[in-house]
Amino acid sequence: MTDQSRPPERPRYEPEIIPPGQTHDPLGTRIFIDQNTTEHVFVGKVGPLGLFLMALAIGAVIAVVLVLLLGAFLLWIPVVGLLVAAGLVAGVLRPLFARNGG
Repeated sequence: MTDQSRPPERPRYEPEIIPPGQTHDPLGTRIFIDQNTTEHVFVGKVGPLGLFLMALAIGAVIAVVLVLLLGAFLLWIPVVGLLVAAGLVAGVLRPLFARNGG
């Protein structure tokens, strides 16, 4: 057998050499975390108008869900009716196509 030596494979990419004292930050992104601050969340009281608007929004969402459910139910009524009718017709026609055992 002959010993075939292959040339060394070149790297698929060249490594980037960053000079000392510089940081590699291609996008200029910075992350800053400060744990010494206190954040306040202010929650105001809900007045009668706000309560009415929230109830109206919740009622609208419930109405949309009910309309979608009713639409899905009404869509299946003809499908079930056709299946029942097909079963009845098959039951009536079955004796006509029955084979006599013999």
